Amino acid sequence: MKLTGSVLKYGDHVDTDVIIPARYLNTSEKQELAAHCMEDLDRSFVQRVRPGDILVAGQNFGCGSSREHAPIAIQASGISLVIAKSFARIFYRNAINIGLAIVECPEAAAGIAEGDTVEADLDSGIIRDLTTGAEYHTAPFPPFVQEIIAHGGLMQSVADGIL
Repeated sequence: MKLTGSVLKYGDHVDTDVIIPARYLNTSEKQELAAHCMEDLDRSFVQRVRPGDILVAGQNFGCGSSREHAPIAIQASGISLVIAKSFARIFYRNAINIGLAIVECPEAAAGIAEGDTVEADLDSGIIRDLTTGAEYHTAPFPPFVQEIIAHGGLMQSVADGIL
């Protein structure tokens, strides 16, 4: 699975309360969540994000509450991949469960800049910054995780008889 997109970049300890503020948790409607994604951290996010974009962040991305609304809001906003130095464990698993591609790669997170164009081959674990020419390596997704993401999440994979 190859993903290519323009980068939106954030720092360390971006918590679920700024990814999707608690005042919007009275809905599970994906587009409503997307309309408020990152608004307490970056009011311009929803105007700047485009389908296929890649979010790059520092350490401990997705810390805080265990709500699955956070990765849903990110995915519904158009983000195809999140690359970070590290993730909160529950956020990592929630992202995979809903079909959002997510990889830990400290070198890529440090080296990739806002606005760069990035190509990530999740089958091989190679991340290329097409703007600078830099190449980074991460662990490729195991086949079962690739299947979950390709089929739109864990529940859809089960419904489709994939898992």
